[in-house]
Amino acid sequence: MIELVLLLALLLLLGWPLGRYLAAVMRGDRLPGDGVFAWVERPIYRLLGARADTGMSWRGYAGAFLLSNLVLAIIVWVIFMTQAWLPLNPDGIPNMSWDLALHTMVSFLTNTNQQHYSGQAQLSYLSQMTGIVGLQVITPVMGLAMAVATLRGLFGGRHTTEAQGERDAASIDVGNYWVDVTRATLRFMLPLCLVWSALLTWQGVPATLAAGPVATPIDASTGMKEQKIPLGPVAPMVAIKQLGSNGGGWYGPNSTVPLENPTPLSNLLEVLAIGLVPVAIVFMVGPFTGRRRFGALVLGVMLTLSIASLGAALWSEGYSATSLDPALMEGKEVRIGPDASGIWASMTTQVNNGSVDLMLDSSAPLTGMVSMVNMLINAIWGGVGCGLQQFIVYLMLSVFLAGLMTGRTPELLGRKIEGPEVRLLAVLVLLQPLVILGFTAVTLAIPAITGNTNPGFHAISQVFYEYVSAFANNGSGFEGLSDSTVWWNVSCAIVLALGRFPSLVIPLAIAAMLAAKHRAPQTAGTLPVETLTFGLTLIGIVLILTLLQFMPVLVLGPVADHLTLNTLLAR
Repeated sequence: MIELVLLLALLLLLGWPLGRYLAAVMRGDRLPGDGVFAWVERPIYRLLGARADTGMSWRGYAGAFLLSNLVLAIIVWVIFMTQAWLPLNPDGIPNMSWDLALHTMVSFLTNTNQQHYSGQAQLSYLSQMTGIVGLQVITPVMGLAMAVATLRGLFGGRHTTEAQGERDAASIDVGNYWVDVTRATLRFMLPLCLVWSALLTWQGVPATLAAGPVATPIDASTGMKEQKIPLGPVAPMVAIKQLGSNGGGWYGPNSTVPLENPTPLSNLLEVLAIGLVPVAIVFMVGPFTGRRRFGALVLGVMLTLSIASLGAALWSEGYSATSLDPALMEGKEVRIGPDASGIWASMTTQVNNGSVDLMLDSSAPLTGMVSMVNMLINAIWGGVGCGLQQFIVYLMLSVFLAGLMTGRTPELLGRKIEGPEVRLLAVLVLLQPLVILGFTAVTLAIPAITGNTNPGFHAISQVFYEYVSAFANNGSGFEGLSDSTVWWNVSCAIVLALGRFPSLVIPLAIAAMLAAKHRAPQTAGTLPVETLTFGLTLIGIVLILTLLQFMPVLVLGPVADHLTLNTLLAR
C-alpha cells in the first residue's frame, strides 16, 4: 500500500511541471535553450520542407502522419529481414522471417511493442538501436502530435477567432505535423530519456556495445559447458520503453530479468516511468487549451479509474483467496513480490505500455481481468497521445448520450454533435468488438492455429488477451501461446494497425468538423461538461460500454478461471 501511495504521489508531483513545460513546447512559446534547439531543428525543417509558422488542415496533418509511418515501415521491415548482413551484429544473429519481421515492424510502428520474438536472441544491436529504439522514440511522439492537433481542432483551430461563423473543415489550421513531432522529440522526449537512462545505469542496468561475457555454469551436471550472458545498450532502451508507453524489453522476459530491473529502486523508477508522460499530457491539457476546468475533468476521470484499477489488482494479486495458491508464484520474481507485481500489472495496462515484472499468465485470474478491462477502456491515462484521443472519443459519446437522456441538444464546447460526427464515432465503437471478438472466435475455432498451452477457461483468456493487447496497442501478453507462427504474426499485425490508425485519425477529423461549426453561446439548455456530475456520467458510460460488449468473454475466461481455482483451493 505504501508503494501505491508513493507511486501516485510521484506521478502527480512530477507530472504537473512536466505538463506545463510540454504545453509551452507544443504552443511554440519562447523557452530557455531555444538557441540550442533551434540550431538542431532548422536543418530538420529544411530537409522536411516544413515551416513553423505554416499550419495544415486536418487532412494534410493526417496525411503527413500516415506518410511518415509508411516510410518508416518499409525501412524497418527491410532492416529486420537483412540484419545478418548488416553491421553491429557481434553475436551473429540471423535474419528474421518475413512474417515475424512484419509483425515486429507493425508492432513497434504502432507504439505497441508486442513481441513474438526474444530480443537478446533474435535481434542484432543495429536492429535494436534503429528499428526498435528508433521507433520507440518517434512513434509515441507521433501519437502526441495527433492528440495536440485534435485539441487545437476542438477549440477552433489556430489563428482563428470565435466571431467567425460556419467554415469548411478543410480550412481549420490544426498545426504543422513535422514541427510538432520535431519539437516534442528534441525538447521533451529525448532529454527525459537521457535522465532516465542515467538513473537506470546508476542502478546497474547494462549500457554497452561490447559482446556479452561467457560464464561457466556452477552445476556441470546439466550438460551445459558454458553460458553466454547477453548484454548491450540496455539502459537507453529500457528508458524509452517505459517513458514512451512502449514496453518491448531488451530481454524476452522483459523487466523480470535482473539485468533489466536489478534493484527495488530500479523497479520503482521503471513503474513510475510507465505513467509519467501520459500523466504529464493530462496536466498539459489545461494550460495548452486555456481551459483549466476542462483539464481538471480529464485528470479527475482518469485518476478515479486509475485508483480503482490499482486497488483491484493489488487486492487480487496479494490479498485475495486465490493469491494463496503456490502455483501462482510460477512466472513471478520472488525478489519483487506480489504487491509490486500487481501494481505493475495494473499500471502497464492502464497505459499502453505492456512491459512486465511478472508473467501475466501466472497472475491471479482476476488480476488478468483487471488488465484486460484496462486495455478495453484504453483511456485510463492511455498511451502517449492515443490515450487522450480515446478519452475524447468517450467524451463525445457521453455528451451525445447525456444530451439524449436529458432532452438537450448534444453540444461539446458550444458546437453541436450531429449525424456525421456520430457516424464516425460509431465506427470506432463498433470496430473494437468486431475485430477483437472476431479474431478470437476464429483462432479458438481452429485448434491447428490456436497454439494454446493451457486447456479450459485459461486458454480463452490467453487468446482473448493477445488480441485485446494488440488492438489496445499495449503489447503485454498472457504468454503460454505458441505465437511465432504465420497466423499469429499476420493476424496480430492486422489487429495492431486497426487499433492504432483509426483511433488517431478519426478523432482529429471529428474535431475539425466541430471547429468548422458556429460556436453557440452558453444558455440554460447547454449541457455543462466541466462538472463533477458529468465526470461521473462519463465514467459510468465508459464502464457500461466495456461491460456490455465484453462481459460474456470475461465471464468465460478470467471469472470462470477464478471460480475454478477457488473451488480447488476450498478442497
